[in-house]
Amino acid sequence: RYFSSTKQIESIAVMPFVNESGNADVEYLSDGMTETLIRSLSQLSGLNVKSRSSVFRYKGKDADARTIGQELGVQAILNGRVVQRGDQLILNLELIDPKTENVIWADEYNRKQSDLVSLQNDIARDVSAKLKLKLSGTDQQKLAKYYTDDSEAYRLYLQGRFYWNKRAGREFAKAESYFQQAVAKDPNFALGYVGLADTNEDKERPKKKEYILHALALDDQLPEAHASLGYQYMLDYDWAASEGELDRAIELNPNLPQAHAWNGARLMMLGRYDEAVASIKRALEIDPTAAGTNFYYGILLFVSGRTAESIRQLNKLAEMEPTLPWTRGWLSNAYRYQGDPQNAVEERARSIEIAGRPDDARQLRASFAKDGWNGYLREMARQQIANPGQSQTTPAIFLAELGEKDEALARLEKGAEVGDFWLFLIKFDPAFDSLRGEPRFQALVKKFDPPE
Repeated sequence: RYFSSTKQIESIAVMPFVNESGNADVEYLSDGMTETLIRSLSQLSGLNVKSRSSVFRYKGKDADARTIGQELGVQAILNGRVVQRGDQLILNLELIDPKTENVIWADEYNRKQSDLVSLQNDIARDVSAKLKLKLSGTDQQKLAKYYTDDSEAYRLYLQGRFYWNKRAGREFAKAESYFQQAVAKDPNFALGYVGLADTNEDKERPKKKEYILHALALDDQLPEAHASLGYQYMLDYDWAASEGELDRAIELNPNLPQAHAWNGARLMMLGRYDEAVASIKRALEIDPTAAGTNFYYGILLFVSGRTAESIRQLNKLAEMEPTLPWTRGWLSNAYRYQGDPQNAVEERARSIEIAGRPDDARQLRASFAKDGWNGYLREMARQQIANPGQSQTTPAIFLAELGEKDEALARLEKGAEVGDFWLFLIKFDPAFDSLRGEPRFQALVKKFDPPE
């Protein structure tokens, strides 16, 4: 059904499609179709598409179009309802003007599950037409692009994305399994390899780089693959290669928030703080509620000497995403810098509780109560060694403050060997002051010299 609309619409929120199948097991399908459409439309020039994290905050909530339009600042809202009946998929779409709450366009799609890939492309094409977008030849190519012809591989990929978006350890394992099944079904599915590369991207890094390079061999126009490779080069401390890949990702899709966020992180690690702020703020313009980018911004404020602002930013993120342990961990660091041991210990204990280790949190508080700051440092060093995380820099901080120089240096060198994101903290963290005269330490600091 078509309704009159003459003006071009320049901003849209694709709201989470509602799963009306009566089966929670196909929630991945309604979420995945939403996310795919957001990805397709966000690549078009001249259209502002609200990010996944911005719209998914409304999932399951009863908010009217007028309110959503005002809160997100968009000219159009797209609602969808998905029903799966056996092999049939029924999708109802409504494009709404939030100011008037009038329907601009509505349609129903009734397809077989085996037509899932072509259905997604048809939806993206139809929606862009109803928005009255003037598409360039490049835009038309992007809309028409198929990443796989295999609907089963695509369905497995959507399941992988569903679990990946939960951002939790056990869920990442499920995501990885589905991405593996997707590329096994279609070995030419480049996006599937990017999914594998971005699942626990700091671990097993040689394998992650293999996945990315394979994706790029299949499709060298894939912005997500260039962004992921830029991140991996960043962890190799290969600054020129990292910059080249992130620039290429942004050139291919200027609205890819992760590319801007990682670029901001690269600039932060090199100490180019003003440029880092600009890059991270650009990522936040595109995706203001992204937890990872808001976290980077808190760290950037911290390392550039704006500690009070950093504490405000991290507290804001802790309210927005209370289940993220690392936010509280970094609040602990900020309080440590301010010479506030009480709050430093409490925030660290809270981060450990959120991570699901209440006994360790109790022991940490008890150690501080009994033996003061040194008791806290010893207990933190013990816990970090007993529960190894992704970073060697964190235990090295506590060991260095305790005067365990050799052990701290050994851990920093191990971190450099595997590509520790947080190694750049050695440049300014006062915990490492006792190591600054050591040639081995100076060699590590040199890794963060800007490229010539």
